Order: sequence, then C-alpha cells, then structure tokens
Amino acid sequence: MLFSINTALLDACVLAILSRGDEYGYRLTQEIKQLMSISESTLYPVLRRMQKNGWLTTYDMPFQGRNRRYYRITASGRDQHIRHLDEWKEYRKRIEDIFGGVNAV
Repeated sequence: MLFSINTALLDACVLAILSRGDEYGYRLTQEIKQLMSISESTLYPVLRRMQKNGWLTTYDMPFQGRNRRYYRITASGRDQHIRHLDEWKEYRKRIEDIFGGVNAV
C-alpha cells in the first residue's frame, strides 16, 4: 500500500470492526490484515493499549479444548468510534476536494 497506516487509522479500523460485534483475536487480526499490511505481532499491543484506554474489554470462550480471547467494544470505545467516524468524514472530504472530487481520476 502506498499510503502509510498511522495509529489513529488502525484504532479506527479496529473499533469499526468491533462495533459490528465481538471478535476473537485471530479473526480480528485476519480482518485487519485484509485492510492493511500489518502483522499479528503489531496488532496485539494495539489491542492491549485500546483495552488500557477503556475502549475494549475481553473475555475468553472455550473452543476445541482451548480458550479463544474475544474483544468487545465498550461504551467509551463506541464514543471513540463516533469521534473517528466524524474525523474520517471531514478528512475524506478534504482529500476529495484536493483530488478534485469523488468523480476525479
């Protein structure tokens, strides 16, 4: 990908995915990897930081003799997700204005 991924964009993507429902760690990393090229080892510290910020909570569920760690967005995380959405809409509008609108290219 030509454009770099920053922390805020990664946070926004994680919160967007979790706003649709809880996900276990591996599946969440696979969804994020479809959007951007990051490693699992990059994402887990991000998830821990987001949990420390109060945006996520976790719980374990047994699956085939092992536990899967699930991530759930909190009320604070939903508020942050809305802030990200508002910022993204404004950012996208500015970029589209610079590039000549949505029909350019």
